[in-house]
Amino acid sequence: MSTPTPPEAARRAAGGAAIAPDALPGAPSDGARSARTAPVSFVRHVGAVAWKDLRVELRSREIVYTMAFFAALLVVIFSFAFVKDQGVVAEATPGIVWTTIAFAGTVGLGRAFDREREGDTMRALLLTPASRLSVFLGKSVAITVLIAAVSLVVVPLVTLLFGAPLFAHPLPLLILLVLGALGFSLVGTAFAAMLLRVRSRDVLLPVVLYPILVPMFIAGTKGTAALVADVPDLAAAWYWVQFLGIFDAAFLVVSMWTFESLVIE
Repeated sequence: MSTPTPPEAARRAAGGAAIAPDALPGAPSDGARSARTAPVSFVRHVGAVAWKDLRVELRSREIVYTMAFFAALLVVIFSFAFVKDQGVVAEATPGIVWTTIAFAGTVGLGRAFDREREGDTMRALLLTPASRLSVFLGKSVAITVLIAAVSLVVVPLVTLLFGAPLFAHPLPLLILLVLGALGFSLVGTAFAAMLLRVRSRDVLLPVVLYPILVPMFIAGTKGTAALVADVPDLAAAWYWVQFLGIFDAAFLVVSMWTFESLVIE
C-alpha cells in the first residue's frame, strides 16, 4: 500500500474536499506573490513612462535639437570671451561645461513639460494604475538621457575649442556628468511638475531650481577642475563624485516623498 503524498493526505483529512494549493502549509500566499511582483511592476512602469517620453522625442527630435543647438551656441560664445591670442584661460573650462549643461538642461526641461501641458498627458499619466512615483522616476530617467546626450556634444566641443584635457581621465568625468544629469533631472522634474499649470513657469522655473542645484554645480565644477588641472588631483575628483552621489540620493528621497503632493491639483 502506497503512502499518500502530502496534498492527498491534506485532502483526505478534509473529508475528500478539494483544497486549493495556496491553502497547503508552505504554499506561497497571494500577498507573498504580489510582494515579489511589486518591484518588477514598478520597474516596468518606470521604463514604460521613460520609453514613452524618449519615443516621442525620437519621432520629433524637438527637444534634443534645441538643447544641442543652445549648448553649442553657448560654447562658441564662451570661446570668443575666453580664448585669447596668448592662449586659453584653462581655469574657466569646468565652469563653461557645467554652465552650458545647466542652461541647456533648463531649456529641455521646460519644453518637455510644455509638451505635457499642451497634450494634457500629465493628467492621463496620473490617472493610470501606475503609481505616481513611477511616473516621476520615468520622466526623470528620460530627462537624464536627454541631458547626457547633450553632454556628448558639449564635452568634445569644449575640448576642441579650448584644448582642455577633458578626456585624460574619462571614467571620473563620465561619472560626474551622469550624476550631475541625474541630480538635475530629479530636482527639475519635481519643480517642473509643480509649476506645470502656472502661467509664469518659464520665469519661475530657473528661480526656484538653481538655488537648490548650487551645491551640485559647485561639486561638478570642482570635480572637473581637479581632472583638468596641470597636476590632476584624482583624490579630490573622487571626493566630489561621492558628494554628488550623496546629493542625488538625498534629493531622490525628498523628491519621491513630495512629488505626489506637488502634482495634486
